[in-house]
Amino acid sequence: MKKSVTEVSPLMTRVSTYIAGALKRALPKEVAEKGKHHVLDTLAAMVSGSRLPPGEKAIAYVRTLGGAKEACVVATRLVTTASSAAFANGMFAHADETDDSHHPSNMHPGCAMVPAALAMAEREGRDGVSMLRAVVLAYDIGCRITKSLHPAAFRAAGHSNHSFGNLFGASAASAALAGFNATQVRHLLSYTSQQASGIRTFERDSEHMLKAFAFGGMTARNGVATAIMVACGFTGVEDEFTGGRNRNFFSAYSPNPNPEEMLHGLGATYEIMNTNIKKWSVGSPMQAALESLFILVEQHKLTAADIEKLVVRTPEDERQIVNDSKIPDINMQHLLTIALLDGKLTFESSHDIPRMTSRKVVELKRRIELVGSDELTAARPPRQCTIEITTRDGRQLKHHTVSVKGTVANPMTRAELADKSLDLMAPILGKRRTLSLIDAVWNLEKVKNVRSLRALLSAS
Repeated sequence: MKKSVTEVSPLMTRVSTYIAGALKRALPKEVAEKGKHHVLDTLAAMVSGSRLPPGEKAIAYVRTLGGAKEACVVATRLVTTASSAAFANGMFAHADETDDSHHPSNMHPGCAMVPAALAMAEREGRDGVSMLRAVVLAYDIGCRITKSLHPAAFRAAGHSNHSFGNLFGASAASAALAGFNATQVRHLLSYTSQQASGIRTFERDSEHMLKAFAFGGMTARNGVATAIMVACGFTGVEDEFTGGRNRNFFSAYSPNPNPEEMLHGLGATYEIMNTNIKKWSVGSPMQAALESLFILVEQHKLTAADIEKLVVRTPEDERQIVNDSKIPDINMQHLLTIALLDGKLTFESSHDIPRMTSRKVVELKRRIELVGSDELTAARPPRQCTIEITTRDGRQLKHHTVSVKGTVANPMTRAELADKSLDLMAPILGKRRTLSLIDAVWNLEKVKNVRSLRALLSAS
């Protein structure tokens, strides 16, 4: 029986063609540089996350699966299937709050997209430039998918922006690295649409396990697995993006979708340029508060003993997430307390759960008040914060952070990101290997085969 010809919309034609041609398109210099920053930042999150509970459980799970040796599980000696490696590395990357964030789509893109690109680049024997282009592509497709569904309304309806956008980004990167033509990409997007899932119950996950799965592990794995399925000949619907009411991806998930957002600026505006990197390995809502605190401490030579009262004014929607959380790296009062007591904030100190009940910590934390502000919720750039300190000798000190270090308006330098990465990776990989890995990322265009990075990424 002759197969019927299905009409493909201009939207799907443009998106599928764009994905299929990604590895052939040179990136603007500043975009390639930003891409390297996000590759390094996510690799650092993966390595450090491998030793946190979600990472440890992911390793234990992947060890039971076996399969072809296609890609590495970082910070271990495991080489396994690309989909299993992507799963483990995705779990690592969001085992805590170290990874990047894209505010316009309300997503953590790197934790799924970089692990998927790494695993697929290894599987296909691709070079560093190809992997970098695939990563940039992933941010473009994944972030636009979520924006097309209206992120705030989509989130308010109970969906997980992170899971949807991250899956599409991981799939796009995997398709490009697999060398798909436009028809294969359309089939890949068909299976990606069918797997799109995720609800906000992860916000009740006090151990960050389900969150690591929903943001990173599930989406990275499924993106890679979908590409491998299509490479093996799976066919699907030619156009998931258009069709009758409630018979296409967009109308199924939004009462008022904007599919044209997928094409807005595509090829000219790169979403990786609109993505933030965190200076500290803690939740995004804490970044501005920490910066304001450290500025006041430095300017006025303050110690914990000088603090009578500290008031934090932060966006109301974020206050609800970080107000005395059970997880240390997303507990605003706790992190400010540790920063005051230690005069700094490291990966180790921000993840020290037993210290949350220390007498000194509990006593100082009582002097910190968190106040939500609707005005700051609406402020742009987002995630601004004000710290007000009353000292024991009666001084009133105040600092307002508008653009925290690491955000789009105030990006980190190579040196600053290298320092962060060294703090995260050296305890696991060793200082010499970490420095070599950092250098390799800065010079990805010289990496002839991404598999060569395994020696730097594996545990000693």
